[in-house]
Amino acid sequence: MAINPSAVAAAYAGTQSIGKSAGVDARGSGDTQAFGDVLADAAKATMGSLRAGEQASLRALAGKADVAQVVQAISAAEVTLQTAVAVRDRVVGAYQEIIRMQI
Repeated sequence: MAINPSAVAAAYAGTQSIGKSAGVDARGSGDTQAFGDVLADAAKATMGSLRAGEQASLRALAGKADVAQVVQAISAAEVTLQTAVAVRDRVVGAYQEIIRMQI
């Protein structure tokens, strides 16, 4: 599977906006925001990307979209979904480690 560099750049730009919306700069300082709020914002951004890919597909089926735009939107949605799955796997792994801890 080939990875589109513009889709990767768009996904990276999306992660930068998530950090800024959480009030965190590159040093990790800034105003505090609840962890749940950060996750909710990330989930909303993920769903927005997936919906954009879906809408581009529907426009293509109707003959109202350029193929390059559709491919770019689908690639961005795919990268976003892969990132969300990777984060979920990390969270589940961390939870399992905490459960295994001896008290």
